[in-house]
Amino acid sequence: MGGEKSRKLAQLDQHSQFVTKDDRITSDWGAKLGNTDEWLRVTSDHQNGPMLLEDSFAREKIFRFDHERIPERVVHARGAGAFGNFRLFESIEDLTIAPVLTDTSRETPVFVRFSTVQGSRGSADTVRDVRGFAVKFYTQEGNWDIVGNNIPVFFIQDAIKFPDVIHAVKPEPHNEVPQAQTAHNNFWDFMYMHSEATHMFMWAMSDRAIPRSYRMMQGFGVNTFTLINREGKRHFVKFHFTPELGVHSFVWDEALKIAGQDPDFHRKDLYEAIENGAYPKWKFGVQVIPEGQEHDFDFDILDATKLWPEDLVPVRYIGELELNRNVDEYFTQTEQAAFCTAHMVPGIGHSDDPLLQGRSFSYFDTQVSRLGINWQELPINRPVCPVMNFNRDGQSRHTITKGNVNYWPNRFEVRQPPTADEGAYLDPPQNVGGIKTRAKSAKFKEHFNQAQLFYNSLSEPEKSHLASAFSFELDHCDDPIVYERMSQRLVDIDVGLAQTVAEMVGGPKPGTPTRQNHGKKASKLSQTEFSPSKPTIASRRVAIIIADGFDETVYNSVKSALKASSALPFTIGPRRSEVFPAGVPKSAGNGVQSDHHLEGMRSTMFDAIFVPGGVESIKTLSKSGRALHWCREAFGHLKPIAGTGEAVELFKLAFALPGIHVSTNEQAVESYGVVTIANVAPESLREAVTFAKEGVGFFEKFWYQISQHRNFAREQDGLSTMVAY
Repeated sequence: MGGEKSRKLAQLDQHSQFVTKDDRITSDWGAKLGNTDEWLRVTSDHQNGPMLLEDSFAREKIFRFDHERIPERVVHARGAGAFGNFRLFESIEDLTIAPVLTDTSRETPVFVRFSTVQGSRGSADTVRDVRGFAVKFYTQEGNWDIVGNNIPVFFIQDAIKFPDVIHAVKPEPHNEVPQAQTAHNNFWDFMYMHSEATHMFMWAMSDRAIPRSYRMMQGFGVNTFTLINREGKRHFVKFHFTPELGVHSFVWDEALKIAGQDPDFHRKDLYEAIENGAYPKWKFGVQVIPEGQEHDFDFDILDATKLWPEDLVPVRYIGELELNRNVDEYFTQTEQAAFCTAHMVPGIGHSDDPLLQGRSFSYFDTQVSRLGINWQELPINRPVCPVMNFNRDGQSRHTITKGNVNYWPNRFEVRQPPTADEGAYLDPPQNVGGIKTRAKSAKFKEHFNQAQLFYNSLSEPEKSHLASAFSFELDHCDDPIVYERMSQRLVDIDVGLAQTVAEMVGGPKPGTPTRQNHGKKASKLSQTEFSPSKPTIASRRVAIIIADGFDETVYNSVKSALKASSALPFTIGPRRSEVFPAGVPKSAGNGVQSDHHLEGMRSTMFDAIFVPGGVESIKTLSKSGRALHWCREAFGHLKPIAGTGEAVELFKLAFALPGIHVSTNEQAVESYGVVTIANVAPESLREAVTFAKEGVGFFEKFWYQISQHRNFAREQDGLSTMVAY
């Protein structure tokens, strides 16, 4: 036993000669602490109160973590940003005095930074990960930061555990592997050891963690905040951003390939959309609970590992966020952008959410470490309203302050604190009672109900993808303790899910669950419920594949129609030089310039592909393994595919599968998202571009399929895996 203990100590610290015989956790100054999982706070059996600043153990842990890496962000290192505006459509002056949420005549400038969480600045955009969704509102009352994610819940309940969860998700310390992945032993060991993380890791294994675009993912404030009205009454609030384009994701094989083919895919996608005038927009909404109803739910509303089901607390959409200007310089704007959850304006406040309180303490300290004490004077972080106080000096001070006093009160009575009528930030009185202890209220101890609720609410394709994600992740864990225990943990969510994963990863046959799946569902948890109010193909990337001898009339008609619908067509040829249409001499000026060639780009970069006919063009493409691969890969990734004339024969060659029907005449046919028309009549190219699901025309059918993002029927009927892509 003694030898085994020594071996474990050596694994914990490579400098094992410095490890004493007593392996109990201590502070940096050597003091032992019996509880390292709970911040010291005021609490009772029925109320979770504020955390106490006197907890030097917790502050040391957070401080040490904040200063571990310089100058790159410890988390959210890889990001992309853009400027825009926030417009308020409906005042909520019944809930708050904050003008940004009450004055509908205002247009508030914003800066938004999207990011991955776990990878370094050099990692890929499309890895499976939570995405950051941070918004800086430059209001006339000061900066208001919502430092959110694209998933509404988090791994942990208490900020004191934040260093641990990030250490677990980051590359393992002995070899700095793997980069930007959760598929390793330490992460899943942490997930098992912290049952409070169960709800979050279900979201992280879902399609939400591989978004198609920053523009097609939701944003959530995650934490519980408060709104304060003129009477001093408080309401608890959660903030939501819902994209107008719908909520869409990659399929996993596609995400893996893009990580190698174009690791900058998401940041380029955002830049491209804004550059082309396809400005991304999100509806802004609030969920609100009166302070007196805090304890009316079977979960604690201050628990960041829980969401507020919209069936119980509907989202009230009151505004719109639009991004319409790209950054001018990445470093000075996107990289130096700094956010802080403590940055709020009068009328918006903190709650006693134990994750939020710790985050607010940590964010400021992190920015000081990364950018210096005067980080808020950098242009990207500077408020648009006047800043007047007695803070002075420090690294990178920009402001030059005149005068001979730098304190308050002073004999000149300059820069007096404002009153409430002058817009001062005031905290309304709040009764706080309890005992000082390292614990949380009883409702924080329930960790599985909402994890089951999320799983039950997914569509069948989403459930299948989630099982595949677990199977991929745990297959990369080589410690049997890790993947065997995690296989068993899934029994507490759904026995069928656990059986599927256990069989794939070599885990033991799942035993009897300690808790049954309650079978309940909730709305707005499945991505399928967030389709745009009006179908659109705006900003969708469509590849048009041609070779010499292509049908120029059809090519021009489809390309023009795509542009008219604000989609982004790209011409893909055998070479990135002129490709010549049928019936013209192959001389300079007679052809179409390709945007890319077949070997230089892949179908993964596009939302849909279209192939116009032309005898010679299709003959060439049919002999090209890469052209066939383009078609097969797009089919396997469930993307819309369309072809006219002789292209029908190319599709028969690329994916001759039972159940796939193609056109044989002048009638357009749609089958599993493959749209074909064999004989192209001139009138079919003059039809109105519509999005009718049951439309009879070629454009109608193809446009509708693009607007739906994927054709999941291929996957459900087993066709997508029958094509070698």
